[in-house]
Amino acid sequence: MSTQENKFESTAQYIATDDLKLAVNAARILQKPLLVKGEPGTGKTLLAEQVAQSLGLKLITWHIKSTTKAQQGLYEYDAVSRLRDSQLGDDRVYEIANYIKPGKLWEAFTSEERCVLLIDEIDKADIEFPNDLLHELDKMAFYVYETGETIAATQRPIVIITSNNEKELPDAFLRRCFFHYIEFPDEATMRQIIDVHFPNINHTLVSEALQIFFKLRDIPGLKKPPSTSELIDWLRLLMADEVPEDILRNRDRTAAIPPMYGALIKNEQDVQLLERLAFMSRR
Repeated sequence: MSTQENKFESTAQYIATDDLKLAVNAARILQKPLLVKGEPGTGKTLLAEQVAQSLGLKLITWHIKSTTKAQQGLYEYDAVSRLRDSQLGDDRVYEIANYIKPGKLWEAFTSEERCVLLIDEIDKADIEFPNDLLHELDKMAFYVYETGETIAATQRPIVIITSNNEKELPDAFLRRCFFHYIEFPDEATMRQIIDVHFPNINHTLVSEALQIFFKLRDIPGLKKPPSTSELIDWLRLLMADEVPEDILRNRDRTAAIPPMYGALIKNEQDVQLLERLAFMSRR
């Protein structure tokens, strides 16, 4: 990264901590993929969108599923269509490139302008998936056997890879990445995030809501503590229904479950846990 290039900063829609900004810019200097981990809902996917916006770059997104293969990110050869066309006497069969479907890495490597490539939730795929992309991400190039051509990056993309820690990633892959773990926001950072989403929100409502939110997250044994995105949804509901902050402040403390809890609590085990805690506190 030359000194003339812009550095990543927070945007109007995204609050980035100093550590996160440092990680993004360090990965660019080293020309390594940035591997981002953190709790679901802490803004890992949104980070790539905001890096692209902050730097004025195009975003290319590759969402990974359990069935995704690394080859799909490079290209796919549709041999079945070619066979069918040959049986029908279609002249397209003489040009094999007609049956090559470029993947997201191909698109990023051949982009006329520098871009941001997001490989989202890499840990959803098979354990060998990251290793199958080692060479391509390292060399920013790959070979197309069917056509005999090499696809190489004309403008090296900024690669951001997210993981929810569902699987351990191979050491060889980790060595080629710059790693950053997004810590869960503290209360001060959370207030900044809320201000980005709701600039005119009542600050008393925010204080009461945050008190409930962080108390929920601190409950031992909670299967899925509420995340940042769920807090934003909950606040949106509270504002839409114009729930006065005194309802939150003066709520029945023995009830344990906050109003409109469905935005915060996502499974029946956690609801039952809160109900048991409320029952014990009433005894």
